[in-house]
Amino acid sequence: MPITVYTKPNCSQCDATKQRLDKHGLDYRTVDITEDDTARHFVTCELGYLQAPVVVVDEDTHWSGFRIDALDKLAAA
Repeated sequence: MPITVYTKPNCSQCDATKQRLDKHGLDYRTVDITEDDTARHFVTCELGYLQAPVVVVDEDTHWSGFRIDALDKLAAA
């Protein structure tokens, strides 16, 4: 399952999310929304999120913010 974490610089919640994914040994890619206009449009306009990080697993599974519950559930799957 491909995991994408949309981040921005100096974001403690972004860092915590990546650390939790690393702790669980999950592979993911990061996209900096301050450098990628297409990604920023996707996160804000298509998904409707205004807070980083945004974690996208698939079309139906995505969330915003540091969500330990969602990250642990993802790791258990």
